[in-house]
Amino acid sequence: MIRKAKAVWRGTGRDGGGDLSTDSGVLSNTPYSFKTRFENEKGTNPEELIAAAHAGCFTMALSAQLGEAGLTADSLETVCTITFEKLPDGWAITESHLELKAKVPGASQEAFDKAVQNAKTGCPVSKLYKTNITLSSTLEK
Repeated sequence: MIRKAKAVWRGTGRDGGGDLSTDSGVLSNTPYSFKTRFENEKGTNPEELIAAAHAGCFTMALSAQLGEAGLTADSLETVCTITFEKLPDGWAITESHLELKAKVPGASQEAFDKAVQNAKTGCPVSKLYKTNITLSSTLEK
């Protein structure tokens, strides 16, 4: 399986702007710029897309882990928060924090925690990171 996305940029880093597109068409000439990254201009930025990818990947992996344990979630809701900081050697993503709220009928805390940890380490996006990945989870009864 191969997935592609395209970035086009025009101008300088601070004053320029660009567009992101994906082969699926979900992103089609979606604007991004310095202002969408560091200010609140409408559009997206790489960190927001990474957060969406990590939340989606982890949640899908957790669903699979629960299935292997014979469990089916009523709902899994994951928020991913990316920390983007200026370090002495330049900008870096220093943390990806996953916050999960789950409703899984019949799940023991032990089975749930095992599935969560396996999904955290096993999701392909988690494997891509070279940063600290933290997680908090709540199993609602």
